[in-house]
Amino acid sequence: MVLVAVFGVALLIAVLLSGLAARTVLSTSFLFLVGGALVSDGFLGLIHITPDSGIVAVTADLALFAVLFTDGMHVSFPKLKENWKNPARALALGMPLALVGMALITHYVVGLDWTTSFLVGAVLAPTDPVFASAIIGRKEVPSKLRQLLNVESGINDGLALPVVLVLIAAAGPTAGHTAEMSFGSIGLELALGLAFGVAAPLLVHWLVRFRLLGAEPKLQPLLPLATGVILYGVCHLTHANPYLAAFSAGAVIAATSEEAKHAFEPLGEALAELAKFAALLVFGALLTPQLFGDLSVGGYIAVILAIVLIRPASLLLSLIGTRFERKEKLVAAWFGPKGFASVVYGLLVLQAGIPHGQEAFTLIAVCIAFSIIAHSSTDVPIARIFHVEKLAGIPGSDDDHRSGAATRADSVTRPRTDAHTDTETATVADTDTDASHDDAPPAALPEQGSKESSGRART
Repeated sequence: MVLVAVFGVALLIAVLLSGLAARTVLSTSFLFLVGGALVSDGFLGLIHITPDSGIVAVTADLALFAVLFTDGMHVSFPKLKENWKNPARALALGMPLALVGMALITHYVVGLDWTTSFLVGAVLAPTDPVFASAIIGRKEVPSKLRQLLNVESGINDGLALPVVLVLIAAAGPTAGHTAEMSFGSIGLELALGLAFGVAAPLLVHWLVRFRLLGAEPKLQPLLPLATGVILYGVCHLTHANPYLAAFSAGAVIAATSEEAKHAFEPLGEALAELAKFAALLVFGALLTPQLFGDLSVGGYIAVILAIVLIRPASLLLSLIGTRFERKEKLVAAWFGPKGFASVVYGLLVLQAGIPHGQEAFTLIAVCIAFSIIAHSSTDVPIARIFHVEKLAGIPGSDDDHRSGAATRADSVTRPRTDAHTDTETATVADTDTDASHDDAPPAALPEQGSKESSGRART
C-alpha cells in the first residue's frame, strides 16, 4: 500500500506541474524517475524494491505492451506505404550499426567480454518515442520524420528481443546447445506474436459486424481494450512475442476501424500513461547511489558515448541519400531514447544469472536513466525548430499556428497530443489540426475518421 500511496502522490504532483512541463525542459517522466529514486532505499526508504522483485518486471512489461499498443494506432498504412524506405533503413542499417557500435565501446572501454558486450548493445538498440513526444506528436513536424521515429521504435523492440535471448543463451553456462535451440523457439515466438496481433483485432472486427452484436456507444472504448487484454494474456500463455503482437494489433485496429480507434484513443492514452508512470516510478526506485557507485569511469564514458555518438552516428549513416533535410536528419539522429524495452531486456539479462550479468545490468540501467533525462528534457526546445510554438493549451501562451486553426487554450494539463477534448470540461488539446476536434459522442465518431492521429504530448 505504501507503493500505491507514493504513486498517487507522484501522480498528483506530476499533473499539477504538467502545465509548467509543457513549456519548459521539465518533464513528467523525469519527475516519476526522480520520485522513485527519492522514496527508495537509497534515500527516504519508503519502498523496498530490488531488480529481482516481481513488480519490476511486471510493470515494465505492462508499460511496454500498452505503449506499443497505442503506438500501433498512430501508424498510417497509406503514408507508411509512401515512406517505408526510411523506417526500413533505420531498422535494417541503423539498428545493427548502433548494436555493433555499442558492443565495441562496451568491450574496449568498459572491458566486458565480447558476448556480454554484444548483449549490452542489443539491449540498448531499441528506441522509445515516449520521451520525444513533443516531436512525435506534432503536425508541424514533417510527417515523414514522425513516421520514421514512430515506426522504428514500434518495430525495433520485437526485432531486438530474439538477438537478446540468443546472446543470453550464448553467454550462459550451456551456451552452444541452448543457443541452437533458441533460434527455432524465438522464430516461433515472433511468428506467433505477429499472427495473434493481426488475427485478434480482425476477429473482433468481424464479430462486431454481426447484426445481433455490437457495443453501445458508452462501451465502445472497451472493445479495443478487451482485445488488448486478451492478446496480452494469450501471448504470455503461449510464449508468443507480446510486443510485436501489441504494435501490430494497434496498427490493424487503426486500419480496419476508424470508429474503434477514435473511441479508444482517450482511454488508451490515459491507461498507457498510467502504466508508463508506474514503470518509471518502479525503475526509479532501482536507481540508488550504490547502483551509480558500482559503475566504473569507463562505464560512464560508454553511457555518454551511447547517447551522443552511437545512436546519432548510426542513424545518420543509415539516412545517407534520403530526402530528409539536414535538420530533420539531426533531429531523428538525436532522438533515440532508451525506454521500456531496454528496461525489460536488461532485467532479463540480470535474472539470467550469466557471468558479468550484474555489471551489464548496471551499465544498462544508468544508460536508460541518462537517456530519459537527456531526451525528455530536450524535445520541447528542439520542437521549436519546426515552429511548434504552442505545445499545450496553457492560458496566456502564444499561438503561432500557420494553418489557421482556431485557438483553443483552456487546459492546465498536458495530455498526449492525440487527445479528444470535451467542451463541457474545457480540457484542451494542442492547436494543430490533428487534435482540433472536440470529443463527440461515440455515435458521431465515424465522422472523425479522416483525421490523422498526432501521437503523444510531452510526458
